[in-house]
Amino acid sequence: MRSTVLYIITVLIWGSTWLAIEYQLGVVAPEVSLVYRFTIAALLMWGYCLFKNLAMQFSLRNHLFFMILACCNFGFNYVILYWAQNYLTSAMTSIAFSTLLVMNIINTRIFFGNPIAPRIFIGAILGLAGIVGLFWQDVKTLDFASEAIIGLGLSLGGTFVASLGNMTSVRNSRNNIGIMQGNAWGMFYGSVFLLVFTLINGSEFNLDLRLPYIASLLYLSLFGTVIAFACYFVLLKDIGPEKASYTVVLFPVVAVTLSMMFEGFVWQTSTIIGFVLVLMGNIVVLTPIDRIKAILGVRKVITPSTV
Repeated sequence: MRSTVLYIITVLIWGSTWLAIEYQLGVVAPEVSLVYRFTIAALLMWGYCLFKNLAMQFSLRNHLFFMILACCNFGFNYVILYWAQNYLTSAMTSIAFSTLLVMNIINTRIFFGNPIAPRIFIGAILGLAGIVGLFWQDVKTLDFASEAIIGLGLSLGGTFVASLGNMTSVRNSRNNIGIMQGNAWGMFYGSVFLLVFTLINGSEFNLDLRLPYIASLLYLSLFGTVIAFACYFVLLKDIGPEKASYTVVLFPVVAVTLSMMFEGFVWQTSTIIGFVLVLMGNIVVLTPIDRIKAILGVRKVITPSTV
């Protein structure tokens, strides 16, 4: 029951954050918006940890992993994804991000030695075919300078960085580091790294005082960062990155629905085919072979033993 509730919360929040990010773009530089977002989130997380009197002292080695978590889950992955949404709708970015599922499984094998089931390769092929379908109008012309291809490359790059952050979270949990404490330190370091990056980049620290920007900033800080990451990292700890990544299959549905309502997202034949293939690929990855056989009505033939 707890996992079900966490799934629902994570899917609904992260499925809606892609649209909220759209309201962050335009007036304020993406990296500046992220400094605001993770500073607010860090203050909220630290306030919670101090209120609960949670232990916040950790070894230097653990702080190194907090910094890695910051860069991968609370920092530069979002810079890349914000850049991607300058070229794509929130729906397309969220669908491309769903490749996190396959990336998590492969990285879990690399970093923790978990075996990769044969169906993973089938799901990966379907997912890749789906991505090609989604961006078919640009892929068929091989114009790698087109906005859609640039956006796709950025989305996949940001997704890969996020997957490395997921692996770091799993490592932290296996070393008995509390989710809240790890997130508090990660968000603190993330806001610091983003601030340094922004200063080096020479971006202007301005603020859009219009309601859509302020409301989306607060929503992304509290719900999209503090609450959603806490729920997702608990899932990573409880059921592992492969199963927890099932949320990635579901939140593009929420993102696409909202994009249709607020961004005028229009379906094309290739887009529909691509979306279905991506979902099918993710479902195949997450469905054990015995269950696939049961769904397809394949029964094991039992032969009587000889005496």
